[in-house]
Amino acid sequence: MGRSAVKDFLTLLRPVQWLKNLMLFFPPFLGGQWLSGVSFFQALLPFAAFCAASSCSYILNDLLDKENDRHHPDKHNRPIASGRVAPLSAIMLGIGLLLSAFAMAWYISASFLLYLAAYLLLSMAYSLKLKSIVLVDMFCISAGFLLRLQAGGAAFAVPISEWLFLSVFLLSVYLSTGKRLSEKQRLGDSAVNHRKALLAYPQGFLEGALHMTGAVALVTYTMYVISRHSPILLYTVPLSCFGLLRYILRVQSGKSGDPTESLTQDIPLLLVGLLWVILVGWGIYG
Repeated sequence: MGRSAVKDFLTLLRPVQWLKNLMLFFPPFLGGQWLSGVSFFQALLPFAAFCAASSCSYILNDLLDKENDRHHPDKHNRPIASGRVAPLSAIMLGIGLLLSAFAMAWYISASFLLYLAAYLLLSMAYSLKLKSIVLVDMFCISAGFLLRLQAGGAAFAVPISEWLFLSVFLLSVYLSTGKRLSEKQRLGDSAVNHRKALLAYPQGFLEGALHMTGAVALVTYTMYVISRHSPILLYTVPLSCFGLLRYILRVQSGKSGDPTESLTQDIPLLLVGLLWVILVGWGIYG
């Protein structure tokens, strides 16, 4: 197998999207139990299981969407849509990832296995049908983040507070709304060839939903911070406000609204994310 083929298979896994699986570490990190009583291997295993599961779901999505992706200005270069990776090879890789994910999840705990199975079922339903249903498509993306959060709590035996659950839910709806808005803006009249649900969103709806969910997410996160009684954590609220507004500016300027692309390609957003981690770590562990 040549270097170009290896690169295509790695691209098929979408390793950049593995950043979403860092949500698994939110419960122990925010709960003040980061790596408490667990080895590095035990901490890494849940992350590896969800990376394998998410890559498996991305392969399924690419297989089902290969025709639509060929009409997309960016996605037409994906390995399956472009023909660089044969569907049979992609299926074999997906099966291997699926078995690996279930094996790791079984080793971790039964509850973690249930959350991972629920995530895979949701991803399959999303790829087959739900992504074409208005609003349901965005709430499916949000549910994926919530399942990661709950799986992290199960893997590290850390309870999820009500405020944290609501903050993650609202933030994920906000991000999925921004992603849909950026797609609608960038695809224009060709949106119907890529995602049918985009045409069902009337003019101005996604903009209003983005502003509404961003504002409510900030209020909910503020309540979560206040409940922690930490003066240092309070400074993360204006920082989060800047990050939310920066993301809106990015989306409405015509740039990609994909959360991982926004974080890795937008330097101010990346700096906000790093500073948030530092302040939260200082406030909880300092």
